Amino acid sequence: MIFAAASSKNSFVDLDISILAWLVLGGIVTLLIAFDLWRHRDDHEPTTKEAATESVFYVAVGLLFGAGLAYVYGSQAFGEYLSGYVIEKSLSVDNVFIWAIIFSSLAIPLKYQHRVLFWGIFGALVFRGIFVFAGSALITKFWWMLLGFGVLLIFSGIKIFRHRDEEEEMNHDKSLKFLKRFIHITDQYDGHRFITKIDGVKMATPLLAALVVVELTDIIFAVDSVPAILAVSREPYLVIAANAFAILGLRALYFLLANAKSKFPYLSHALGAILVFVGFKMSFSHWYHLPTIVSLLVIFILLFGAIALSLWKLRSDEDPTKIKA
Repeated sequence: MIFAAASSKNSFVDLDISILAWLVLGGIVTLLIAFDLWRHRDDHEPTTKEAATESVFYVAVGLLFGAGLAYVYGSQAFGEYLSGYVIEKSLSVDNVFIWAIIFSSLAIPLKYQHRVLFWGIFGALVFRGIFVFAGSALITKFWWMLLGFGVLLIFSGIKIFRHRDEEEEMNHDKSLKFLKRFIHITDQYDGHRFITKIDGVKMATPLLAALVVVELTDIIFAVDSVPAILAVSREPYLVIAANAFAILGLRALYFLLANAKSKFPYLSHALGAILVFVGFKMSFSHWYHLPTIVSLLVIFILLFGAIALSLWKLRSDEDPTKIKA
């Protein structure tokens, strides 16, 4: 086959990926990045309609790529890709809310936020790729690393039930103070530039400060998300593809959901439960492989259950008489 040969190994799909398959994935990702940069070449405040349209577009592209995987490599490859995609997309919602806190605390104008997120997500793609290959190599060579990653996910899942956003806000405040020790940061903006000159001296604008904090925050989140995806697939190609397509749509998702956290009070609980679930799945995967379809069902039930429960609570708070009746 032109793209690869697929086989099952240790209950996970094992793909012999060709160079062409990597080029196709890289080409699609590059085109999407270029398209996004062209579409937002002018600084403006994205509307809700625009953000919703772009979110649907990126989800559609991710699903179409998954359909291509199903056609070329089979249903198991598609199932592992979809599981990884849903996990990454779900955990990224928490990341979106942290971005909102960062931009709010640094008072970054809405029209410049997309430029920061563009380069922030570009960096995230690079770091995730490094983490995926490193994690896959460790798991392949040392099976007991599964236990370490599994315990890490369980611990992170339990921790996420707490007020994680407040902890992250403290972390990025420390990051900003650390950054100011090494570079001069001005409060003035120079369009969407990250570096400007004031009285002949090069200084960082608030956008560069925001970018650095966003990147550091993403690295912290990658410690959770990469092991979580490796719990449902050990094939680097599928994991990187799932990461890439989920991350590329985060900018649009941010402008759509940044101010909606209060509407989904139980979403953090669902994200924590997902991490605990995949943590146990990874810890015991050396002895027992949970079918991919079961993983998908559990993730979907937790997510949609949290959303439905949040909407029910929101409606009951707005009209408490309906609950009494």
